[in-house]
Formats: sequence, C-alpha cells, structure tokens
Amino acid sequence: MEYIHLILGLIILYFSGKYLLNGGVALASHLKISTLVVGVTVVAFGTSAPEFFVSLDAALKGFPEIAIGNVIGSDIANVALVLGFAAILLPIPVRKKSVPIDWAVMMFSGLLLYLFIYLNDNLNTIEGIIFLVLLTIFLYLTIHKSRKENKIENEEIHKPEISLTKSIILIIISSVGLYFGAEWLIKGAVKVAENLGVSQRIIAVTVIAFGTSVPELATALIAAVRKQTDISIGTIIGSNIIDILGVLGMTSIIKNINISFKIMEYDFYWMFAISMVLLLCLLPINRTVLTRFKGFILLLVYIVYIYFVIIG
Repeated sequence: MEYIHLILGLIILYFSGKYLLNGGVALASHLKISTLVVGVTVVAFGTSAPEFFVSLDAALKGFPEIAIGNVIGSDIANVALVLGFAAILLPIPVRKKSVPIDWAVMMFSGLLLYLFIYLNDNLNTIEGIIFLVLLTIFLYLTIHKSRKENKIENEEIHKPEISLTKSIILIIISSVGLYFGAEWLIKGAVKVAENLGVSQRIIAVTVIAFGTSVPELATALIAAVRKQTDISIGTIIGSNIIDILGVLGMTSIIKNINISFKIMEYDFYWMFAISMVLLLCLLPINRTVLTRFKGFILLLVYIVYIYFVIIG
C-alpha cells in the first residue's frame, strides 16, 4: 500500500503543479501583469510548488530529513539529470549573459543554507526571513535587468486562455491536489524507508527529489523532441535558487526545521561539486554550448551520486 501512496503522490504532485502553473499564468494575465513578470515570478514559483508542499508537509509531520533532502536532491537532479539528459538529446546554447550571475547566486544560496544548518543544526524563522528577503531582492533585480536589457516600455500582456473564474477554480483545485499529493508521498516515503531499512534522507534525495523534478524534466524532454533549443539554463538555475531561498525560507518560517548537520553533510558536498561541474561545462561563459558530451558528463555524475547514496 505504501508504494501505491508513493506513486500516486508523485503523479498527483506532477499534474497539480502543472495545473497550478496554468491557472497562475492565466490569473496574472487577467490582472494585466506583463509576460516578463509572469515568467520571472509566477512560472518560477509554479515549478517549485511541488517542492514547497512536500517540504512543508514533511516539516510539519516531523520529518526534517525529507524537508531538507527533498530540496537538495531536487537541486542536484535539476542540474545533473535534467540539463544533462536534455543536452544529450539536443545541445543547449548558452544565450543569457546573466547565467554566471545566476550561478553565483545559486552557489551563495547553497552556502548560506550550509552555514545556517552547520551552525545551529536547524533552520529557524529568522533564517527563513533572511532567505525570503534575499529572494525578493534577487527577483526584483532580475526583473529590472530584463526590462533594461530588452528596453521594454510597453510590456506585452499575455492574452489569457481561460476565464478568470476558471483560473481561480484551477488554482484552488490544484492547490488541494498538491496538499494531498504531498500527504500521500510523505506517508508512502516514510513507510518505504522503514520497509527497506534505509534512512528517510536516502528516499528524500532520490525518489522524492526525482519526483519533484519531473516538471522540469518533462519540459526539457518536450523541448528536445520539438528541437527547441530555447530551454533556458538560467531557468533551471533560477528554479534551484527559489527552491532554497523560497521553499525552505517559507517552510522554516511556518515550522522550524531541526536537523543534524551530519545527516545532510554528504549531500551538501555533492550539491556544491555538481554546481562546479556545471560551471566548468559552461566555460567560456556566453560563448559556449552545453554539448552532448557535456550533458553525458552531467548525467554520469548524477548516476554516480545516486549509486553512492544507495550503497551508503
């Protein structure tokens, strides 16, 4: 039964996250919010919604390893699995000049999370507020920079595809779906960990993290099949920033996450190492392509990480 809960939880999270994103974009359009702002905020937060519901539910139920492991594992999967697999199918050109800055912010966010847990063995309300303040500054600067680069005076307002009423209903239903999807996923994950005799951390950084990264992976695969090279490396990096600063920031404000640094230390080092591998793959910045060979390297690193996590 626990495996059914686990699988159903992942499926419900995927579709609920997808429809929440659609509803959010439509609602923003009805409110006359520009396409640029929608892309930087609504879409970015929409793709991180599964991670938030899972981490919050885990924290409230007293499973800190899942709350933190879900985010760290998802960030590792986004970089190594999603970008790696996508690049193998179709090389990805590095177009955005902001990629090195976004990468630096991603690393800084990870290091700050590492520092907070290392010093206190927890993530508390004050640290959560710091995360959200930093995220707000990052989003503001991102929007400001995008407007300046594109010299947008009258920003395009995307025409909504569904009515205002339907978009609100879609948001409500998908939010409920995310809640129950997270509930079932956590319940199944804890039972599976007990049955297999492994820690909740291992399930969190592998199965759960993979599940919450499915939206990004699906988007990358669809883009590759359609031969669309506009899958943005910056979008993946931005998603990782929001996972740390936004997801863990909001979660720790609602419920402090008490966890021993020693439990997550191994995964932190892998997260930093994979981020460095990504940087090397992107050199020279702005004049490179994430080739199939580089994608293979990223995917291989992810497989090695999962292997060592499993064998312990």
